[in-house]
Formats: sequence, structure tokens, C-alpha cells
Amino acid sequence: MTDPTRDAAFDLLVATLDRHRPLEEALDALSGIDSRDRAAGHRIAAAVLRRMGSLDAVLEPYLKKAPPAEVAHILRIGAAGLLLLETPAHAAVATAVAMARRRGFTPFAGLVNAVLRRVSEGGATTLAALDGPRLDTPNWLWTAWGRDARAIARAQLIEAPLDLSLRHGSEPPELAEALPTGSWRMPAGTRVTELPGFEAGTLWVQDAAAALPARLLAAQKGERIADLCAAPGGKTAQLADTGAMVTAIESNPTRLSRLRENLGRLHLEVETIQADAITWRPPSQLDAVLLDAPCSATGTIRRHPDVAHLKRPRDIQGLVAQQDRLLEAASEMLRPGGRLIYAVCSLQPEEGPVRIAQALQKLKLRAEPFTAADMPGLAEAITAEGHVRTTPAMWPERGGMDGFFIARMIKE
Repeated sequence: MTDPTRDAAFDLLVATLDRHRPLEEALDALSGIDSRDRAAGHRIAAAVLRRMGSLDAVLEPYLKKAPPAEVAHILRIGAAGLLLLETPAHAAVATAVAMARRRGFTPFAGLVNAVLRRVSEGGATTLAALDGPRLDTPNWLWTAWGRDARAIARAQLIEAPLDLSLRHGSEPPELAEALPTGSWRMPAGTRVTELPGFEAGTLWVQDAAAALPARLLAAQKGERIADLCAAPGGKTAQLADTGAMVTAIESNPTRLSRLRENLGRLHLEVETIQADAITWRPPSQLDAVLLDAPCSATGTIRRHPDVAHLKRPRDIQGLVAQQDRLLEAASEMLRPGGRLIYAVCSLQPEEGPVRIAQALQKLKLRAEPFTAADMPGLAEAITAEGHVRTTPAMWPERGGMDGFFIARMIKE
């Protein structure tokens, strides 16, 4: 018996947890599986990764000793089906047992059957009694987020909705909710490829918070703008749709290819260059630069739950050094009076306000604080320093948003 959906989920968990590959990279590497099974497998794997601490706490009383890693993944998939994904009990147990046999773990099939039957009987009660936000958040992140940790962690347990950006003048999909900041929101689980505007090239997927940096840059028609570290191209598309002359810089050839594909689907003309943004310089100074810098991505855990399992505190040091070099490079690209937007999808202060404080000390830049007029419907995201800080706990009644830090500076 084959089960491509759960086989995909298993392969994704092995790739992420055992081989330390990003979930999206592992998803791209899946072969011989149709798009629906791929999407369903991704949803199962994401549910496991999002709630793994809680799932392991539910399973642990029924295990005398830790099983092999692969068997643990099978148990987690079964438990996620029972407790998180509303899979009928008989189906969740039977498919997990079949997977154990299919994957070469027949000696553990009885264990999988017994444990998941126990979970089907009392697991929901056990899960409800657990401190899920705390169990599902690594200690170093919980500590770093301080007094906001519980609210952020609770928000990240919920599957994110699908947010869209639209080309100027395009009609939103039916049932899309208009957000105050200009994005459009669809329910979680919506397949973007099935929306009419996808094939027509009038929309693209972009979290509402991720759409803010390009909007806050306020690009004007005819301006010369660089988008640094540009893939996959959502912000590039926003800039190009204003009529600005945009150059997108991306060092990774695979990511650059995806950026070009995305821009091609959207019918947007953009100069794309494969280069290291730290060393690349434009032929003449620019009116504006958007720097969405490589970062720990801890603000995107609700969409990319693998981040919580792949990132470590030691990763931050290397990232902030790169961010500092990128900020210096970006400032050198600007004409006097030119605008620089710095953004990271990180909740870590070292990657946000600390970087800007140092940049303002060392570089020929001055701060240009944001005001409530810049952030319709989201003024609470403006910090005392005039930066923007979004967190997953914001807009709870609408389904939240990713965590971003955004700063605006002017070249002196």
C-alpha cells in the first residue's frame, strides 16, 4: 500500500530534523509526487514541526525508551493526525503502522499501533493540559523574546493564513479580506495556484508584514532603486509595479532563477544581476535601496516552523556581521538624500535595533522615523525610536502576521 502524502511528510521530517535541511529546500527536492500530495505532506510535516514539543510530551508516557529517530517521526505524524489535523482515529493509526512496515521498521509496527491507540483514547486531554507555547519554543528564543515570549509563541502555534500582494489595478480573489496595510488575506490552506490571478500574473504570495518594507520605501515612478538579496522577488515585484527602475541583486543562482521565474509570471520588467550585494556597486548612485537582509528568520516560524529546529544562538553572530557589511554597502550605493530601508524577518534585537544604532554611529546615515501616517491600521507597530516592529501576536483577530523589524534612514 502506498501513501504518497504521509511518505512526503516523513521524508520532509527526515530531511529537516535529521539532515538539517530547510523545509522548503527539502520540499523542492521531493520528486515523483503530484502537487496535491506534496502540499498535503508539507502541511503534515509543518504541523509536526510547529507542535513537536507538545507531541513528544503526549507520546513520552507510552514509550519505555526512545525509539529510532525514523520511528519517532512516524509516531509524530500519527499523533499530529489524531490531535491536530482531525484525521479519523482508525486512519491515523492504520496509516502509521503501514508506514512503519513500508519504511523497513516492521519490528516497531506493534509499538506504533499500541502507542497511537493510547493517544487516540487520551491524547487530546493530555494535549489540552500541556503548556503548548512553552513546550514548542526553544529555550533560547523564549529567553530572547522576554515579556512578549508567550504571546509570540501562542500566535506561532496557529497555521498562518495566505496573504497576497496584487499588481496595481488588479481585482482581488473572491472572499479575500482587505487588510489596512494594503495586503489581501485568504484562509489558511488556500492553494494560490488555484486562484484566477495566479496564472494571469496579477498576484503573488507575501505575508502582510513582509509587504511593509517595500511599501514604506514609497518608490516613485522613474526612481532608480536596488533591491538587495532580492529572491524570491515579492518586494522586487512591489517596487517594479510602481514604475520605478529596479535592479534586483541576488547571489544564489538557484534563488535568482526563481526570482526571474516569479517576475516573468507577473510580467514585470526588472534588471536582475547575480552578484554579492556586499561588493556590487551600481554604475551611478541610487535614489533608494531596499535591504531585506539575510537573518535568523525567527519572525516567520508560524510559516516556517523548521526555523525553530534549525537555528541556534551561535548563528546570530555570523548573521549580524553580514548585516553590518550589507548596511555599509547599501549606504555607499545611495546619492545624498537617498532613502535606505533596512528590514529583517527576525524577532532578535541583535538583528534589528542594535544594527541600526551601530549603522547610525558609523555610516553617513541619519534616521527617518516612521509615523502613524506611514502605518495605517498598524500604528502600534511603531517603536519609541520610530522603527517598525511587527510580531506574530499582532492582529490576533485577523490571524496574525510575521515578525519583522524595519528601519528607514537617509544618506547624508
